[in-house]
Amino acid sequence: MKNLSISVCLSFVLMSAGLTQSFAADYVSGPFEKSRAYSTAVVTDGGHMVFLAGEGGNRDANGKDISNDLDAQIELIFSNFSKTLKKVGGTNADITTMTVFIKDEKDGDTFVRLRKKYFPDGNYPASSLITIKDLAQPGWKIEVEGVAVVGDKCTKGQCVSGN
Repeated sequence: MKNLSISVCLSFVLMSAGLTQSFAADYVSGPFEKSRAYSTAVVTDGGHMVFLAGEGGNRDANGKDISNDLDAQIELIFSNFSKTLKKVGGTNADITTMTVFIKDEKDGDTFVRLRKKYFPDGNYPASSLITIKDLAQPGWKIEVEGVAVVGDKCTKGQCVSGN
C-alpha cells in the first residue's frame, strides 16, 4: 500500500511538472461513434496539453441575448475555444476530449449536428454528454469544457501509434 501511495504521489508530481508524454491525433471510433460525432479514444504523441475551462454564454459577441438559442450558444462556445486555442498556436481541431453539460437531453442531437461542423474531417474528440439540472448562469442551455493537444507529432504527420 505504501508503494502504491508513493507511485500515485510521484505521478501527480510528474504531471504537475509537465513531464508526462501523452499528447493529438489518432482517433479510435466505429460507425456509431462517427454518427454521434465522437471518438472512443484519441491517441497523441508529444505536444502541449491545453485545458479549456467550461464555456457557455447567454450573450453573443455583439451582446445579443441568446438565452433561448441553443445553436447560438454552441457557436459561441466553439468560437471562444477557437480564440483561446489561437493564443497558444492551436485550433479547434486540436481538441482531444470534451465534456458536454446540457439541461435537456433532447439538445444532445443539436450539439452533435453542430459539433460535426467543427470537425469536418471526421476526427472527433473523445467526449461525454451529461444532462444536469442547472448550469453556471441563468439562460445557459449548455456548457462545454475540453482538453486540446497542440503541436503533437500526429498532427505533423509523424505519428508513431499505427495510423
